[in-house]
Amino acid sequence: MLIGLIRHGLTDWNAEGKIQGQSDIPLNDEGRRQADMLGERLLHEPYHWDYCITSGLSRAEETGKIIAAKLGIPLLEPDQRIRERAYGQVEGMTALEREAKWGKEWNLLELGQEKDEELQLRGLAFMEDLSTRYQGSNVLVISHGGFLAQLYTALYKDKYTERLGNLSLTIIEKNEQEWKPLLYNCTRHILQNQR
Repeated sequence: MLIGLIRHGLTDWNAEGKIQGQSDIPLNDEGRRQADMLGERLLHEPYHWDYCITSGLSRAEETGKIIAAKLGIPLLEPDQRIRERAYGQVEGMTALEREAKWGKEWNLLELGQEKDEELQLRGLAFMEDLSTRYQGSNVLVISHGGFLAQLYTALYKDKYTERLGNLSLTIIEKNEQEWKPLLYNCTRHILQNQR
């Protein structure tokens, strides 16, 4: 079984450096173009994908719709467990705004943000359920940067810490009890189209 983990395409808040969290911010035109580029890339790669599932937030859902339509695969019901981290009071704020209000260590304060351990637990529960329900299938999962970073920490400890790009693709393979990484945070489809 292969899982293709994808961070949604660009939004206006991404471009402005604002934390989105569970605020439902839509893709912008560039985000839609990025989703189309990844769909095109996946059409020409050797992996075959059977299903696509998203977090249900519109930026992930629209990314999933574009890619699933391009590949001609079913888009499954959204799964709330792969939603972005809830960031509480800091949602909608830029780094400068957060630091001006709470200081550089804002992330250590209790501002209503979901804890790393909570994200990791829901991520691992999702992966276990997915591997049971869709055993033998290859599934694309459209989620969010903060959530995916914590999922990779849960799976691989501190091996993967690079910031995840919009529309980045990570592919992992289920081998008995563990998930083996085959590709991490790849944005080749975007870089090739910027030349």
